[in-house]
Amino acid sequence: MTTRGREFLERWLADNVPDLVGADVISTGRATDKLFADAQKQGIEGAEIVEETGKGSVYETILDAVVHHHGPRLAD
Repeated sequence: MTTRGREFLERWLADNVPDLVGADVISTGRATDKLFADAQKQGIEGAEIVEETGKGSVYETILDAVVHHHGPRLAD
């Protein structure tokens, strides 16, 4: 697991989830695309982030964070 993938995901969720509260599935899908685009701009591969979700799904991680109004639930 990569530290930078975990740190990026946690920071991205903290910065973006408040704007997504009450988002629908389409908005969450767009947020997932944005997360990967933002990561790529910083030189972080999508696989580094997917690995950190513990679910194998960044979409589910974002949706979980939106529904529960908290940061990510990452695997230990």
